[in-house]
Amino acid sequence: MDAKTAQQRRLLKALPLTGLVLAGVLWCAAALTPPPPDRLAAVKERGTLVMLTRNSASSYFIEGEAPTGPEYLMARDFAQQLGVQLEVRVADQFGDLEALLGSGEGDLIAANLTRTPQRERQFRFGPDYASTHTLVVYRRDLPRPHKLDDLAGLAGTVLAGSSYEEQLQQLAEKHGQLSWTARSDVGVEELLHAVAEGQFEYTLVDERIYRLHQRYYPEVRAAFTVGDAQPLAWAFARDDDDSLAHAARVYMSTELESGRLQALQAPFFEAADHLEPVDMIHFQRRMRDRLPHYLPFFQEAASQQALDWRLLAAMGYQESHWDPAAVSRTGVRGMMMLTRNTAASLGIEDRRDPLQSIRGGAAYFIQQRNRLPERIAEPDRTWMALAAYNIGMGHLEDARRLTQQRGGNPDLWLDVRQTLPLLAQERWHRQTRYGYARGYEARDYVDNIQRFFDTLVWMETRSHPL
Repeated sequence: MDAKTAQQRRLLKALPLTGLVLAGVLWCAAALTPPPPDRLAAVKERGTLVMLTRNSASSYFIEGEAPTGPEYLMARDFAQQLGVQLEVRVADQFGDLEALLGSGEGDLIAANLTRTPQRERQFRFGPDYASTHTLVVYRRDLPRPHKLDDLAGLAGTVLAGSSYEEQLQQLAEKHGQLSWTARSDVGVEELLHAVAEGQFEYTLVDERIYRLHQRYYPEVRAAFTVGDAQPLAWAFARDDDDSLAHAARVYMSTELESGRLQALQAPFFEAADHLEPVDMIHFQRRMRDRLPHYLPFFQEAASQQALDWRLLAAMGYQESHWDPAAVSRTGVRGMMMLTRNTAASLGIEDRRDPLQSIRGGAAYFIQQRNRLPERIAEPDRTWMALAAYNIGMGHLEDARRLTQQRGGNPDLWLDVRQTLPLLAQERWHRQTRYGYARGYEARDYVDNIQRFFDTLVWMETRSHPL
């Protein structure tokens, strides 16, 4: 046997041992390598919970200068319970939510999502936190439909990719003759607007969303409910482990039992009682029995800011009906309904103290007025400052930009007033910096104050001195 052959035999004998050593090294490496973190651990390690949502009244929006909305507040509290920060990512269209979740762009969908059989095949759902019925709504000048067969021949519209479209598809298989247009470029609020304007004859909408908007679309009426109540829940990625969804179940269970979850949700879906129709009889009664107690405060604060006290008093009535103990549905309080952050920035220690609240309201109004471009003349400047007081300067600037974009004058209140309600329509608010806002409330807010102010001026200058 030559030297070369002997060397080859030695190598062949060594190969099994080398393989065993290599296998052992790989096994040890695998044993020492930690398993990939579960979703909950990943969220905690990252320090943020990423919420995927839609910019709408039923989910998430900016009010004044701060984020809010029923889904946002729940997700914020859940994130706090986990010890992490909440990050919000807004989908341009409803159908984008699934793709964003599947690509790992977010941890959960919190967007007033109904749990349907079709969606249960797409997502892993957390616990149900509420339920809702689907309503068929129609334009009030049409004969009221009472059942599905009555919709035959009518032009309907629904949100593409929504549970409403899923329901219509199922119903069409049974009843036939249903006609509708599925739209992906709008939100539910804009569909209500389309029905109100006569562009379509009916749509389907969550009863909670209908209650939220029915005051602002009086031309739209509820006809009948479709199917059984549907649960609302957060959605998680189907291929995720259950750790984050389980943590959400624990959070929801605790909050539902304590009543806190209901308390977070209820204010957004109750009637907007702070925007009652102007009732002059009630207003004049309050002028007699409440205003005299606070008149010196309004006069003093107005004098300090070079304001007309009657304007300040009209603001106070619109905000609280001159009730220093008033608390709004969103938690702002006091005569002038200051938020905690606004009060702190103005040095207001007790929002329930009427004099402090009135002084703070006057100072905050002046701040908003001073932030407007100098070229805006009176009285437009005052009306726009009032709108900013109610809705926030960011949203007002969005409305002014949209006004100009639509060919109007952004420095003229009458033009901006017409644009403000568009901030609730997805077609328009997706073009803005600050997104969805209840612009129709800001419009009504200014309208009411103008009427109250005119009445105070009339009462003082006639034979009814205050």
